[in-house]
Amino acid sequence: MKYGFVFSKTDKRPMYQQIMEQVVQRIAVGDWPPGTALPSVRELAADIKVSIITVKRAYMELVRDGVIVTQQGKGTWVADVLDMESLQRKELAEHLSKAARLAESLGISEGELLKLLQKYI
Repeated sequence: MKYGFVFSKTDKRPMYQQIMEQVVQRIAVGDWPPGTALPSVRELAADIKVSIITVKRAYMELVRDGVIVTQQGKGTWVADVLDMESLQRKELAEHLSKAARLAESLGISEGELLKLLQKYI
């Protein structure tokens, strides 16, 4: 895999949402700064072995959210005017949500979870 996207077969979310999440994550952590060219729909679809329609849907949603810009015949790139703090906060919220679900499944109380979190602050 050229782009290193990793997908979970046990994830109940549609594939286009998983693609969106990974693109946003790359942008939020600075791997793909504003202005960075993204792979074409066809290239990414071939790389991750999904339908072109699936990648196109992910890109359309990201364009609608203002995360990426697409210009017919010229390509797709990370939007120049991007609220990075908002994007990073959204990314953090997703990680915290996953941590909370995992803690709940392990029977870890809210207090214990807060103590664990405080170790990393």
